[in-house]
Parts: sequence; C-alpha cells; structure tokens
Amino acid sequence: MTTDDLNCDEIVELVTAYLDNALDEDTRRRFEQHLTTCTGCDRYLEQIRRTIAELGLLPPEHLSDQARTDLLTAFRGWRAT
Repeated sequence: MTTDDLNCDEIVELVTAYLDNALDEDTRRRFEQHLTTCTGCDRYLEQIRRTIAELGLLPPEHLSDQARTDLLTAFRGWRAT
C-alpha cells in the first residue's frame, strides 16, 4: 500500500462526497481504486446506495416523529463511532 492509497476508514468518511460527485479527480480515482481491491468497502457503498434509494421512496408523512428522531439519533451515533 502506498501513501496515496485510501484506507477503509477514509472510504467511509468520503462515501457521501463520492455519491454527490464532490470529490476531486485524484481522490475519486483513489476511492474507486480502493473499491476494486476491498470487497467490504464495495459492499458498504452498495448498501448506502440502496438505503438512499429505498428511503427516497418513503413519503415523509409516513415517517412518525418518533421514527425520524430514532433514525437521526442512530445515524449521529454511528457517525461518532
């Protein structure tokens, strides 16, 4: 692994920017290179894509206030770990 390689922790931190097409060309290339050799990160990216797609189909009025609070708390807690 060279110093230019991204590690799994960095991939997790960059996944949102990757999906938003907000990475610079070099970082995007390094991100995609990591995915070719790491099935765990490739799987993680696919899970995030599926989650976004599924949640995008859920009308906001079907999400109770408590469910919304629980989800936000879970995601904040996950991000902090």
